[in-house]
Amino acid sequence: MNAIELRNLTKVFQEFTVDHVSLDVKQGYITGLIGPNGVGKSTLIKMMLGMIHPDSGSIKILGCDMPKQEIDIKQRIGIVSDDCFYYEHLTIRDTGKMIAPFYKKWNDKKFKSYLEQFELSPKKKVKDLSKGMKVKLSLAVALSHEAELLIMDEPTSGLDPVFRRELLDLLADMMQDERNSIIFSSHITTDLDRIADYIAFINRGKLIFNEAKDEVLERYAIVKGDSQLLDSDIRNKFVGIRETAVGFEGLIDNKQEVEQLFGNYAVFEKPSLEEIIYFTTKGGRTYA
Repeated sequence: MNAIELRNLTKVFQEFTVDHVSLDVKQGYITGLIGPNGVGKSTLIKMMLGMIHPDSGSIKILGCDMPKQEIDIKQRIGIVSDDCFYYEHLTIRDTGKMIAPFYKKWNDKKFKSYLEQFELSPKKKVKDLSKGMKVKLSLAVALSHEAELLIMDEPTSGLDPVFRRELLDLLADMMQDERNSIIFSSHITTDLDRIADYIAFINRGKLIFNEAKDEVLERYAIVKGDSQLLDSDIRNKFVGIRETAVGFEGLIDNKQEVEQLFGNYAVFEKPSLEEIIYFTTKGGRTYA
């Protein structure tokens, strides 16, 4: 079963287009949404949340149609973003009191427990919180109303390394309940290397792939070797390639085929998600 189903989602802006994106987010797993900044990740999330209306296509969340069943959907999802949606002049305690009536399953005891865990003083005003503390407040709210799906847009970008690690551990614990699902958009790919089960890669408004993370890292490879190994046909097999005076380094998405081609004359390494983004975005040849 899928927690989210996007079908041919399209939104045209002056600067770029989200172009017929179809994406399934599997229930019970963490899906990482990756890609360079400004390629459509946040736009996709805003369409899922009803903050932006698509020009065409359909959105289904937890089996419900968006925007037709938006109220039901929002009872069952939690939103964590590096944007702060709360009234700046209110204290954290008053923010909780204001939010509580909107959720049928709000648990005030849980909310207070998360505030304590995240070292957030209930007396502190939202305007006095750091960016990281605002993310912690969003997370405390999201986890206090039995959300089945967490939609997270760059949640770790303002966090110190200690709380980032704590957050990732908390999300891993949350996934012990197989009903829960998370979609996690981030440019900090090391976070997704640690916790994501699936990776959806968006580039220039298009979905490049949506696959199990382990399969992606097995299929792609970084190849390093002497430039004399390259000709135009071989260069075309690379997603992206960087050439220097002493050799080349490139990304391929068909590891087995290229291993047969180069044999022992090149070195093959498992890529990071960051390297997949870099070489795919750059494409073609770059020189250094």
